[in-house]
Amino acid sequence: MAISILTTTEEEFLQSQKALSRWDNEGGALPDNTQADTHEMTNAEMVHLRVRVIALENLIISLLAAGSDRQLEVAREMATYISPRIGFTQHPLTIKAAEQMKDMVHRAEHFREPPSS
Repeated sequence: MAISILTTTEEEFLQSQKALSRWDNEGGALPDNTQADTHEMTNAEMVHLRVRVIALENLIISLLAAGSDRQLEVAREMATYISPRIGFTQHPLTIKAAEQMKDMVHRAEHFREPPSS
């Protein structure tokens, strides 16, 4: 039985990779030939969804505000990662999502405690 010693950074990377890999097999992504059963959302469902998104956005901002510098850096890296690459289709929603992520990090920085002198 081999024992491996991982650094904190390696452990964080492996943990994030494991979480992202679940996206493919837990319903986050559908095979290309599969169509999701969808229905038109009612106004009440849209309002409920908007409230949940606002709550989640503010929760993320509060978590980032209390997070480490490395966590803020990872959030910025993820925003860059989802941005369209040169030569690929510039999809407006992806561009907007990346901008929103960067904005959340920026807003979180306003709530961070200044470094102690």
